[in-house]
Amino acid sequence: MRLKISLLREPKHQELVSCVGWTNAEELYSCSDDHQIVKWNLLTSETSLIVKLPDDIYPIDLHWFPKSIGLKKQTQAESFVLTSSDGKFHLISKLGRVEKSVEAHCGAVLAGRWNYEGTALITVGEDGQVKIWSKSGMLRSILAQQGTPVYSVAWGPDSEKVLYTAGKQLIIKPLQPNAKILQWKAHDGIILKVDWNSVNDLILSAGEDCKYKVWDSYGRLFYSSQPHEHPITSVAWAPDGELFAVGSFHTLRLCDKTGWSYALEKPNTGSIFNIAWSIDGTQMAGACGNGQVVFAHVVEQRWEWKNFEVTLTKRRTMQVRNVLNDAVDLLEFRDRVIKASLNYGHLVVSTSLQCYVFSTKNWNTPLIFDLKEGTVSLILQAERHFLLVDGGGIYLYSYEGRFISSPKFPGMRTDILNAQMVSLSNDTIAIKDKADEKIIFLFEASSGKPLGDGKILSHKNEILEIAVDQKGLTSERKIAFIDKNRDLYITSVKRFGKEEQIIKLGTMVHTLAWCDTSNILCGLQDTRFTVWYYPNTVYVDRDILPKTLFERDASEFSKNPHIVSFVGNQVTIRRADGSLVHISISPYPAILHEYVSSSKWEDAVRLCRFVKEQTMWACLAAMAVANRDMTTAEIAYASIGEIDKVQYINSIKDLPSKESKMAHMLMFSGNIQEAEMVLLQAGLIYQAIQINIDLYNWERALELAVKHKTHVDTVLAYRQKFLETFGKQETNKRYLQYAEGLQVDWDKIKAKIEMEITKERERSSSITGKNLMGCPVSMRSISR
Repeated sequence: MRLKISLLREPKHQELVSCVGWTNAEELYSCSDDHQIVKWNLLTSETSLIVKLPDDIYPIDLHWFPKSIGLKKQTQAESFVLTSSDGKFHLISKLGRVEKSVEAHCGAVLAGRWNYEGTALITVGEDGQVKIWSKSGMLRSILAQQGTPVYSVAWGPDSEKVLYTAGKQLIIKPLQPNAKILQWKAHDGIILKVDWNSVNDLILSAGEDCKYKVWDSYGRLFYSSQPHEHPITSVAWAPDGELFAVGSFHTLRLCDKTGWSYALEKPNTGSIFNIAWSIDGTQMAGACGNGQVVFAHVVEQRWEWKNFEVTLTKRRTMQVRNVLNDAVDLLEFRDRVIKASLNYGHLVVSTSLQCYVFSTKNWNTPLIFDLKEGTVSLILQAERHFLLVDGGGIYLYSYEGRFISSPKFPGMRTDILNAQMVSLSNDTIAIKDKADEKIIFLFEASSGKPLGDGKILSHKNEILEIAVDQKGLTSERKIAFIDKNRDLYITSVKRFGKEEQIIKLGTMVHTLAWCDTSNILCGLQDTRFTVWYYPNTVYVDRDILPKTLFERDASEFSKNPHIVSFVGNQVTIRRADGSLVHISISPYPAILHEYVSSSKWEDAVRLCRFVKEQTMWACLAAMAVANRDMTTAEIAYASIGEIDKVQYINSIKDLPSKESKMAHMLMFSGNIQEAEMVLLQAGLIYQAIQINIDLYNWERALELAVKHKTHVDTVLAYRQKFLETFGKQETNKRYLQYAEGLQVDWDKIKAKIEMEITKERERSSSITGKNLMGCPVSMRSISR
């Protein structure tokens, strides 16, 4: 990725340009110390003078009023705030008319910013005051007062907090009175510029110590640059939070959100005092000290998938290269490319007006459809369809270009969604709520309606990243997520009636990804790279989960690495310095998943015998139990030395009825309540009581016996025997109540138990007989 720089031969301004701002993706306003406001049209390459300000107004900062206010959309910004050195800020219309001038500070007003909703304006000045104003320019409150000038200010993502500078310190102050203020020393020199991104919640700062730094919203340092030759005079986030730009003397740098540098340009501009990104994030403009306005377009972005590499060579041209045969295709577009995604055999490209869908099998005939709103901020792909996110909503399309659905939820803000907050599979869309970060909304892909009975997924802590698995049945779809404690959890997305368990898979997990071809999960865990070959093991037999993992040292990836993709058996990780590392994992677990999904149990056993790895046998054991295949489970557990489980599985095989087998399988997986429910629904009351006795759930065993008026004496007998073994006296009031005057007769109890077992056998055989009566004659003769 690099920057394509555009500079005019002769500057349009006579003095230094102090600030710039985009009205839409192709139109920019610039303000200069020559008192002129100039409009730049990038489509026609024309400039025009909008207004010449009075000679006593020297502009310092400019910010356009937000385009979208709640659900009300404007096609483009209609007015902006301009701060100046005379202590005033001015509300100016798009045509250049000064609507209002407000005395705001003693000394220059150094920065002014609208909040995201456009309901409040914040200004800071040389007098050290931070003030909040209404939309019409009425003073609401003085947020802070200090002895040093405040050079820069930024709103928090939810417009509930404000970040501002205080010499070498950064301060985050909530708007609520008496709320805790966060303050820390950020630089060794005076801080000149800050920016806070609403999508990734990261903070940028730049100072006279010639460094730029990236922080999280708790004041923890993510990245610190090497000292430059000159002070850093400007920093700005791209709207989607994936990139940021840094400006200095004769210097413009493009960086990744983690801090490392994509490109460094040295335009002849003097100091770049202000940087503004266009709304679509494809280009930026810089206000230069020599009167120039520098334009920089982001080109040479790359997308990779299997043997294909796609590069954005120009604003409207892409190059596709097949590395297997070195075939090269050029893709030409009518408008400039804004976003693209390459996955699952398709390249999806959004331009300013249209969406193009290419198949990797045929690059010549793309499918093209018009977009509702041009600025696509996110593209996500699944095997059957893809998701587009823009300022107006979330839209799901098939690869044939057919609109499928558009999920909505209360308070939805699409401008702040990114790939960590949205996840897509063939049947499910998961979206993390930004208003309450403990909540995940789950939608059916086909209809856009809430999944299951409409219950949301709620967690006890704030969630940072979510990912839905890609393969398998809809009813078994799982979602993995990382919370703010860096714990990794997994749960089912289907939400019918009972509360689904949220189970912890790991701790200190920084990034995660599901494989695109099978339900294998990988993550970077503290100092280890971990692969969960069969994450569902936690639902089946948690004891063997450690045996289903693959782990290797991750210290080579340095600090804050990120998993870019997990395709087939190859994981791509981006290190903190920007370099890509490719890791290949064993291909056998994916083959095992394939065999099991096709119920090829003999092939699965054969594969495990060939590979001779404990990990494979442990995965097969869990898969067999999950799919109720006892024979395979027995072989697999024997191979990993779990003898007690082999014996239990053998005992399950000898049970007379299908319901009993099912109940004991559920007990094996730890689902006691479900096991009991299966037996009660089948009318096997004694068996339901017996499993509670076996598990020493004495209260529940007695409750069932009393409720169904059977085997009360059996429960009391077993309880008495249990207490005698440990030499204890009965203290439970309910047991004392029912045991009063009752003599335990073990012969009678054994006879009753025998009768229950016989009854169950007879019932089971009668059901089998009925089933056979419905079979063809040949089938009945075979059974005989």
